[in-house]
Amino acid sequence: MAKLLYITAHPHDHQVSISMAVGQAFIDAYRDSHPQDEIKHLDLYNMNIPHIDADVFSGWGKLRGGSQFTELSSGEQQKVSRLNELVDEFVAGDKYVFVTPMWNFSYPPIMKAYIDSICVAGKTFKYTSEGPVGLLPDKSAIHIQARGGIYSEGPAVGIESGHRHLASIMSFFGITDFSGIFAEGHAAAPDKADAIKAKAIEEAKKAAVSFGSAKVKA
Repeated sequence: MAKLLYITAHPHDHQVSISMAVGQAFIDAYRDSHPQDEIKHLDLYNMNIPHIDADVFSGWGKLRGGSQFTELSSGEQQKVSRLNELVDEFVAGDKYVFVTPMWNFSYPPIMKAYIDSICVAGKTFKYTSEGPVGLLPDKSAIHIQARGGIYSEGPAVGIESGHRHLASIMSFFGITDFSGIFAEGHAAAPDKADAIKAKAIEEAKKAAVSFGSAKVKA
């Protein structure tokens, strides 16, 4: 049995959002084809995800300096412990499905806050004499993203940075089984929006059936 984390970063649900609709189609197809697997939905907009702020840096500094956790302030304790929970939960997963819209060429800030919470030395990567090494080589990940314009070809190629950043983070963690599903152009061509959405949904359903099958250990 594998554990899949369904990580969504959108304030709307699948009835309003195209990215969420494609994500829902993926997860429904995955559940049907992998009934033995555990699926956990992480709705980032409805979670406590501390930003890395002065309390966090202060708490980390105290712990590195030899202080006990109980010696941290209440604010430091709450934020540091919550960040630990988030990264431990991520590491315990086998497969990751990220769902985001493209906002201002990237993704919503809540996704960046979540990524910051899981980039932890000794948990998702480690430092060596030859540079950092990812600690999650047996995991699989996919990013489902809706883009109002066309960014996979034409003059806007290279402008999108959300998927490219997520790809860099997954590689940093040692996750080489990473792919993307994109619904793009629905704002640029509203008369084709339904067809664009339908095509992405079909792609998601097909991808869900074999997602991560080669990476999960028996």
